Amino acid sequence: MARRWVLTLLLTSLAPIPVATLSNREIGSMGQNYIKSLFAVGFQGLLILVCVAIYAVLVQGIATSGDPIGAIWSCIGYTVLLCFTLFKTGSVAKSIFGAH
Repeated sequence: MARRWVLTLLLTSLAPIPVATLSNREIGSMGQNYIKSLFAVGFQGLLILVCVAIYAVLVQGIATSGDPIGAIWSCIGYTVLLCFTLFKTGSVAKSIFGAH
């Protein structure tokens, strides 16, 4: 999660360089790709929030009174699913916005 904040800070602090290329016809695609990747990083944050919210609802619904071993395996399964979805949010966000 901290890596995303660092990436966002780097993208916004270095913003004048690619934005300056938007007016040039030859290298204007650099600025367009920058804008696309900036929106993709923001959308990835939204996807991460949605994944964590769904995970919280799923884990909260685990019944521990009946079968404790089953509850542990369910929690492990949901955690593995959360990790998989968190790693895929980057590629999903980039594919939606067409960022490279």
